[in-house]
Amino acid sequence: MGLPHGWQRDRFDSGTCRLIQVCEQLDPQVEREVGSFLQSVPETTGACQEHDPRWLHVLKQAMGHKPVLLIARENGPQSPICGYLPLALVASRIFGRYLVSLPYLNRAGVVADDPQVAAELVAKACELSEQRKTKYLELRHGDALEHASLGARRADKFRMVLDLPEDDEALFKAVGPKVRNLIRKGDKHNLSIRWGGSEVLSDFYRVFSVNMRDLGTPVYSKKLFARIVEQFAGEAELCVVDFEGKPIAGALLVHDPHRKITQVPSASALRDFNHTSANMWMYHHLLLRTMERGHTRFDFGRSSEGSGTYQFKKQWGALPQPTVWQYHVNEGDIGEVRPDNPKYARRIAIWQKLPVWLTRLVGPRIVRGIP
Repeated sequence: MGLPHGWQRDRFDSGTCRLIQVCEQLDPQVEREVGSFLQSVPETTGACQEHDPRWLHVLKQAMGHKPVLLIARENGPQSPICGYLPLALVASRIFGRYLVSLPYLNRAGVVADDPQVAAELVAKACELSEQRKTKYLELRHGDALEHASLGARRADKFRMVLDLPEDDEALFKAVGPKVRNLIRKGDKHNLSIRWGGSEVLSDFYRVFSVNMRDLGTPVYSKKLFARIVEQFAGEAELCVVDFEGKPIAGALLVHDPHRKITQVPSASALRDFNHTSANMWMYHHLLLRTMERGHTRFDFGRSSEGSGTYQFKKQWGALPQPTVWQYHVNEGDIGEVRPDNPKYARRIAIWQKLPVWLTRLVGPRIVRGIP
């Protein structure tokens, strides 16, 4: 009897004969199975909140990326999952085609507690990358996987993660006098904070898009954040900090109730209001919000060691955790479309001078094609 559609039987050097499903349609039953698998395995397998299949819905709906799920099972289509790798096909006329796990997120690579299963998933992903004629496959891992087909890597950035204390008072004491003074400065300016989803989205995006323009970076679409708070209802929320009735800072929080960790994928503050210490004040409230949830860790996101953002996160007590992005390159260079590529310096300078309304119109069309 043949295999169900979307399945391939692969025999590997070890002599095993394992089934790998290449699923290019988001199927609710498969998503439930993947969700159960992810909650059943420890973090040492690489599993994290970014592997949640709901992210594939977000990327498809907001960015137009095509989802590809690789699912390994030991025996047949009905046997338990033993490995998982989510991928998104990123394609644009400007930049070309890439297979990534996953765009926008810091890590969403292979999940497997058996090194052989991990190797098989990588091999299948490399094969798909070549079949889809992509420039490269990009696997975003925490710790590196050793595989002959993953020759290039980037390990120049670290996730900054803070282990949270038991209560608010202990947090305030732990951050040190400099940070405490900046938090008090925000209090003196009578800053206020709002939490929500779609009802605060416009104010959040107004701040976010201005800040991205000032950085010279094409802005994500407003739709991306709308889809995140929609897909992760009850687990994702936006905050907006107001000064004299004007939104001047904002952030997106995504809570992981299973692993008791909260991350901040996007945050911004307007430079014109640096004197209010809004950014420091906001991050203090982000940490308090995380603790209110009963979570024990806060992920500030990735930064290059020694950079300004790295030092900002470090002053809160966050410690660096590795992130290794690994590549199977078919053509070109892995740094070709990265914003730190020197060839983009002039374009960044021009972008910083554009009106914000224009960057909101053009930016999402550009950034959706950048892996």
